[in-house]
Amino acid sequence: MHAVPIGQAGVSANAAQSMTQAYALAVFGWLLSAGVYIAAKWVAPEMPPWALCFWRLAIACLILLPIVHRHHGAMLGLLKERTLELAVIGAVGLALCQGMIFVGLHYTDATTAGIIMALCPIMTIVLARFILGEALGPQKALGAALALAGMLWIVSRGDLDALLSLQFSVGELWIVGSAFCFGLYTVLLRRSKFDMPMLPLLVLLLGVGALAALPFYLWELATGDRSSLDRNGLLALAYIAGPGGALMYFLYNRSVGALGASRASMLMYLQTVFVAILAWLLLGEGLHGYDLAGAAFIVAGILLVTLARAKPA
Repeated sequence: MHAVPIGQAGVSANAAQSMTQAYALAVFGWLLSAGVYIAAKWVAPEMPPWALCFWRLAIACLILLPIVHRHHGAMLGLLKERTLELAVIGAVGLALCQGMIFVGLHYTDATTAGIIMALCPIMTIVLARFILGEALGPQKALGAALALAGMLWIVSRGDLDALLSLQFSVGELWIVGSAFCFGLYTVLLRRSKFDMPMLPLLVLLLGVGALAALPFYLWELATGDRSSLDRNGLLALAYIAGPGGALMYFLYNRSVGALGASRASMLMYLQTVFVAILAWLLLGEGLHGYDLAGAAFIVAGILLVTLARAKPA
């Protein structure tokens, strides 16, 4: 936060206006992100998941590449120096994470997917304990356990017998895998400490992610699972790669720069709310009982973890 001297009302008003604009951009960015779930679910019968993943990453990278032209030399240098790290992080966080969401949306509804993806911060905290050695603490551990219970209730669709016999629904498991990949991506990115601004680094990872998704896309083509590329497919792809891809990434990076990573990332939970609203309005989906019960446990876990993180060291 910037300290504003007393008596400079104009500066205070400008600072407040800038913060308001930053929050507005962040909220709009997560609204665009929620629209990706809706578009992917809508076009699922006509466009295979890995084709959607590959083209989203590739087109978003091409759109953003000219914006970071001043960093092209540094991006190439980083790619040569740390090829393996970039390949792993881009494959896990962009190719696998997004591809798994699109696969999962072939089997489950967008509302359920949005609720499960709210687990991402919890996944990040737990993985950071094992990979980075960060302290978890009893309150965070309890929050993670509650969120895990909510996730298990959702993937079993509220069936206690299925839960006890470990019979989970395929679609929900794909989304859980995506949340795990996002958490792992966040931790690996934190550990790598790349010396590069966020947006050029993201563009570089988008390109690497597209290359990682390419074999899966080619496998779909080889097995005959091809996109119909009709009007609906093209519209969905245009949205997912453009407003829901390049513009969303750009807005998120702007919001992180203005609000800080902690506050900007906490707004991610708005994505779950937006997905539920848009799925109800555009897809006719409703909330299931197991969604609500699982979401209650996840929210309780998130609150415990958030309050624990807010305590001074």
